[in-house]
This record gives sequence, C-alpha cells and structure tokens, in this order.
Amino acid sequence: MSLKNVETGAFPGAVARPRTWSITRRLTLLYVVSTAVLLLAAGGFLYETLQRNLEHTRRGLLAGKLEVLRLLLREHPRQAEALANEVEHEASASQPLKYYIRLLDEHGRAVLETPGMSPRLPPGLFPAPRSALGEARPEAETGRRRGALLLVSARLPVGKAGQTEWTVQMAMDTALGDALLENYRKKLLPVLGLGLVFAATAGVWVARQGMAPLAEITRMARHISASRLHDRIATKPWPAELAELAAAFDAMLTRLEDSFTRLSGFSADLAHALRTPIHNLRGEAEVALARGRTPEEYQHVLVSTLEECDRLARMIDGLLFLARADDPKTALTRVRFDARQELEVVREFYEALASEQGVRVTCEGQASLVGDPMLFRRAISNLLGNALRHTPPGGQVRLRLQARGDRAVEVVVSDTGCGIAPEHLPRIFDRFYRASDPHSRIPGGIGLGLAIVQSIMRLHGGTVLVQSVLGQGTTFTLCFPGAGPAAPAGPTAAGPMTKM
Repeated sequence: MSLKNVETGAFPGAVARPRTWSITRRLTLLYVVSTAVLLLAAGGFLYETLQRNLEHTRRGLLAGKLEVLRLLLREHPRQAEALANEVEHEASASQPLKYYIRLLDEHGRAVLETPGMSPRLPPGLFPAPRSALGEARPEAETGRRRGALLLVSARLPVGKAGQTEWTVQMAMDTALGDALLENYRKKLLPVLGLGLVFAATAGVWVARQGMAPLAEITRMARHISASRLHDRIATKPWPAELAELAAAFDAMLTRLEDSFTRLSGFSADLAHALRTPIHNLRGEAEVALARGRTPEEYQHVLVSTLEECDRLARMIDGLLFLARADDPKTALTRVRFDARQELEVVREFYEALASEQGVRVTCEGQASLVGDPMLFRRAISNLLGNALRHTPPGGQVRLRLQARGDRAVEVVVSDTGCGIAPEHLPRIFDRFYRASDPHSRIPGGIGLGLAIVQSIMRLHGGTVLVQSVLGQGTTFTLCFPGAGPAAPAGPTAAGPMTKM
C-alpha cells in the first residue's frame, strides 16, 4: 500500500461508493419544492380571484348605469335634465373608477356625452351595439398610452312604445385596477422568494432535528466492536419509526455475540483437541527415530499412528457435518421409513461390542417416521455408542419407540451407566465438551457426538432431551414431529456407523 493510500484512507480493492444525496438534503429539497408549489398555487389563485373580482365590479357598474339609462329613456325620454345629470355630471364626477357615457340618436348623432369624451373616445372606437349589455373588451387608445379601456355599446328603446332606439356608448378606465394587479404581481415575487428561503431554512432545521436520533444510533453503532458486542442501542426512548430498527439491531448483536462466543470457545476447544493427537503422532515418530527399532516396535508405532489418524479423520468428518448442518440452505431428502427396522440395524452393528463389554441392548416399540434414514441411524448410533462406553458390565441399554397423540414419535435411548452430573447437563451438547473433563481423552470419543445428534434433530424440526441421575443412568429422548411431506419410500443401505 502506498503512502498516498494510507493518508487518504483508501485501501486496495475498495469499491468507491457513488455519491448520493443525504436524507437531510432530500427532505429539504422536497420541503422547498412542496412549499414553492403551494405558494405559487396560492398566489396564482389569489391573483386570478382579484382579477375576476375587478372585472366583475367593472361590468356590474356599467350594467347598473346602463339600467338607469334604460329606465330614464323609457319612462322619462323628454326629461333632458335627468339624462344630462346622469350622462354629464355623474360620469364626470365618478371616482376612483372613471367612466364615460355617450348617447346617440337613431341617426347616429351625439345627443349627450360626458365632457372630454369626444377627443379621447370617438364613436368609431366602440364595438357594434347590441340590444343588451353587449360585449365588454379592453381596448388600447391609439397614440399616447393613457391606460386600458373597457368599452360597451348597446341599443335602448326610447319611450314606452319603443318605436325608436338610441345607442349608448359606455367606457370605463381600468388603469387603477391594472395598476393594482401589477402591484400585486410585483409584491408576489419577493414574497415567493422569501417563502422559499424560509422553507429551505426551516427544512434544513426540521430534517436535521428529525434525523438526529438516526445520527445518534449511527454514533453508538460505530463504537461497537468485537470486544463490545454486549453494548445495546435500544436503551433510549427512540421514536416509534426507529424503535423497531434499534430492537432489530440489538437482536442482531445478541446473535453475533452468541455466535462469537461459540466461535471463540469452539476455536479454543478445536485447537486443544487437535493438539493432543498431533503431539501423540509427533512423540511416537520422535521416539521411533531416536534409535533403531525392531520390526515389531515399528509395527506398533504404525498401528498407533493409524489410530490417531482415524481419530483426526472422525473429528474432521464430524466438523464438516456440523458445518453443513448449520448451513440454512441444507435440505433433507425426506422419506417414510420403519423406525424399528433402523433401530435393529444399529443394534446389530453394536451387538459384538456390547457382548464384549457384557452389556445387553434391547429394542421395543413400533413406529414409522418421515425423515432421512441415514441421519436417523447416525443419531441413534452416536447415542448408543456413548451409552455403551459409560455402562458397566452387566448393565442394559434400551432403545424404545413410542407414538404420541399429536402424531409425533419419540425415540428413547436409556442406559444403566454412571450418569451425568447436574452441572454438566446444560453443556453436554456443546462441541468438544465432555462431561467428565472437557479436555480429557475418552477412548473412542472426541466430544462431537451429542452436538451432531442435536444438529440432526434440528434438521428434522425436532428436539433432543436428556435426563440423568448419577450412578443410575442417563436417558436421551429424541422427539420427531408429526409426519410431513415425504418422498416415496425405497430401500435404504445400511452403511457404516460413524462413532463420535
């Protein structure tokens, strides 16, 4: 590794993580975008509402004046004073909404009009008259701009008979309303900008406050190492969204701590268990090479060496089996088989050894199981081998089958041996643990047999129980669950019995 890599914290083969936005930035961006959309929508709605209200007010004022003129022309067509007051004085005095009125007779001649209207609003500027309120549309004056105008033309009947019609031309100056809308638009942009700045600031603060518990969990997780697996995170009242995460993390730490403890103990026991046969092999080889030996002495050394090699081979085979059993992907080939027949096969295999030791082995009961016959045979073989090693001459080992009401089957292996002390019972299924002395050598055993039995039962979804009384014997009970899906039954080979 180069000095540059050390200084920058880079390691050979390390994969550079792509740069991504933090959750704080994402939350802030979403908050700002949502606030901007809300402000724009609210501002646009208020602007549109104000514009429509102004238009409605203008049209309402013109419609009201038009209705007044309609009444005057129909009821009092000859009262010029009333018309003049409405057309000339009321219109010219109107503030702040400035409007103009012109009356044209049936020949198109101006009868009355608001003072100052002709120069600014000639008759030809208005739209074609209608018999109702007519169209209202903003028109721009030609030449020098003086503001927008709302123009209306309409024909109104004169007199109650209504034989003639006059034309009314009305105009309203909308400059004041347009100025109001323009001022609103000018103020809307700064308000929107200030709103976005406030939203960004508030978003950063809210996101950081919301992410503070997660940052605290991260800080606590960084301090957890192999020597501090006992630390836990769910010791504080975390928010509901993070409480489940903290609990799951603590559960993972518990599993890791248990696995690490088991691995440490397993490594120490394995090293000690391997050291004994390796030292024996080395010692016998050194003694054999120290001076010349007779062929019988060399043969004795080779026989002893083969025994130690067989011990190592069985140890390795047991460890490989346990490793495969611990793999969650391991699947059993389940078939329905006669459990009594398999017990008889195991009993016959150990018959010669039992006779030599003066121990009687019996089988009782009848039942069928769904599982792996080879693994079943291996579990019974390990239990029977242990029972024979710890049962004195004249003793008895019983293999018994019994069915339960829930379709489960129990296989009981009991002996009349020396028994197991109560302080050893919780650990007898640990790997390389032996009840008399965890590091003593029991002939024929390496301390993996019961661990293999427990793994076999776990693969079958069952359990193994033990009861023991010192000086009276030990009873192991294998509980197989009810029958599940099974492959078609077929002949099974007896195969060799592996003793652990």
